[in-house]
Amino acid sequence: MQDKERAFTPQGPGIDDGTLLRLKRWNTPSVYNGWESITRHDASKEAFNSEEPRDFMPQLGPMVGYAVTVVIEPSKERHKKQRPDAWSQYRRYVAHQPGPKVVVIQDKDKPAVIGSFWGEVNANIHRSLGCVGTITDGAIRDYDEMKHCGFKALARRLCVGHAHAWPISWGEPVEVFGCIIQPGQLIHADQHGFLAIPPEDGAALLSATSTMDRHECETVIAAARSHTQSMDDRLDQIDGAARTFADRVQTECRSAGEWG
Repeated sequence: MQDKERAFTPQGPGIDDGTLLRLKRWNTPSVYNGWESITRHDASKEAFNSEEPRDFMPQLGPMVGYAVTVVIEPSKERHKKQRPDAWSQYRRYVAHQPGPKVVVIQDKDKPAVIGSFWGEVNANIHRSLGCVGTITDGAIRDYDEMKHCGFKALARRLCVGHAHAWPISWGEPVEVFGCIIQPGQLIHADQHGFLAIPPEDGAALLSATSTMDRHECETVIAAARSHTQSMDDRLDQIDGAARTFADRVQTECRSAGEWG
């Protein structure tokens, strides 16, 4: 994206800050369960990472925000010469996007790791621009300093230097950990990985997540923890609870009248 003043609107229905905060209270697998119950996408292969990232700050809890995207190639010095003003333009792109924001970085050096876009300085700058963390299929450095400023990172590994890390392009679709992410897409991420919510599924996500969790707790999990007299009784109770759970999901989570 060349126009530094052009802003992306988050895809799909707008989600208020209260809803985003409540989504942050769930782990990403729980949010996936809710999403799976309402989406028309293939829940076996779409919207989440197929390769393994590492959450370097699990103590910061889940990360929720809208994707701002950038491509880098730290092994190539030519990018600095071709676009000497890229950092300034890129920061203006980030600043003009709605938050909270998750910086999603495609590293063209992959699978090699040459240098890191991230460190203490960049983490603090992006924090001041309304970013809560990053997903990068490259590396991070200054681990302790990033953690101390509250900037969460899912990445492939740590590294020592930044090499020629430079914004090449931004505000465009990127592919990280086997998943294509669009600018403005709602992201939920934690130590399990990340989920990139299709735009049409955002408005119903919190309700679906809460409902699925309640049904699990009231049916199959409750049955599994019950203290029946025999193992056969326990198995029968679990079978019955599983049927009840499936019926509830069919009735509520697939109800076009409730969630569209």
